[in-house]
Amino acid sequence: MSNTFHQVYIQVVFAVKYREALITNECKSKILSVIGNLINETGCKTLIVNGTKDHVHCLLGLKPTISISSLMKVIKGKSSKYINEHQLTKYKFEWQEGYGVFSYSKSHIDAVYKYIANQEEHHKKQNFKNEYSSLLDKYNVKFDERCLFENLI
Repeated sequence: MSNTFHQVYIQVVFAVKYREALITNECKSKILSVIGNLINETGCKTLIVNGTKDHVHCLLGLKPTISISSLMKVIKGKSSKYINEHQLTKYKFEWQEGYGVFSYSKSHIDAVYKYIANQEEHHKKQNFKNEYSSLLDKYNVKFDERCLFENLI
């Protein structure tokens, strides 16, 4: 679109279904790479994708012609399909329903980038459930603790 100028930075956070530890060291880099490529294929710009065994953080520049829900449908749907077709995990792979999304100004991008880059170190001190709840609290997002994560059956 001519004469459309934008600068929209978001962080999306999403978990493996039941928060299972399926993203192993052996498949992690491939999964993160696939997610980054899927973001770029939508016309958005990947800044960093990182995570741990049970969740992923993506920092990206959002293209104004794509909705966040459409972007997440592509990322989660196509990445889980790729993971299963290429048998990157030992068991059938699924992402949990839903995600967290947070917006940032340009002045915060470096700090958010570093935070995402240091996920492994960060999670030596805090588990994902506490991290996610803290993010929601920090941004005053109302939530019901019982509905945050799908429980194991």
